[in-house]
Amino acid sequence: MSSTPPTVEASPQGRKPVISRDDIIAAALKLLGPNRGISTLSLREVAREAGIAPNSIYRHFRDLDELAVALIDLAGDSLRQIIVEARQRATAEHGVVQGCADAFMERLRADDRLLNILLREGKVGSTAFKDAVERQLNFFEEELKLDLMYLATVKNTGLYDPGLTAKAITRLVFTMGGTALDIPKDKHDELSKQIVQMVRMIIAGTQALAAFKTKSGL
Repeated sequence: MSSTPPTVEASPQGRKPVISRDDIIAAALKLLGPNRGISTLSLREVAREAGIAPNSIYRHFRDLDELAVALIDLAGDSLRQIIVEARQRATAEHGVVQGCADAFMERLRADDRLLNILLREGKVGSTAFKDAVERQLNFFEEELKLDLMYLATVKNTGLYDPGLTAKAITRLVFTMGGTALDIPKDKHDELSKQIVQMVRMIIAGTQALAAFKTKSGL
């Protein structure tokens, strides 16, 4: 699914003659903001923003839950791009941590609405919505786990329970990211430093546990 909806010409009556899923998703995103979440939307409102008759939206989405899940799946692409950017910025362990934090905060400063959806609404909404958020976080954790395992092998540092380590880092970063949405942007640099320090503490802890396990023969 493209994150950039195609341009569609409007009809003389003000409604678009052809509408796609991407157009509807783009309309929903326009309605979202710092004080507006997915759960407050209605399909009728989204249809009006998209320039279509209310009933036309059902050709693409069965209900608001299905639209919300589509938004979350698209947000997952934005989330995984953070990992890609972090990999491009650094190859050393400390650089990956800093690079990931930098990429994350830059997307927040750019008002990435898709990322904001994950940060704001991961614990609210329907079961389908929360399951979709959890699925995207799990994808992110799996990518991060692979990076952590690779770095541990290269640096011969050891890594205790890579999956749990990746989950601890992910949940920490997203909790702190949610905090970032509610503070002035001039405070983001300090928050980013705190995130980096906390992540390094987690990594140091997992390395120490791995060393202890090896030493004790457990």
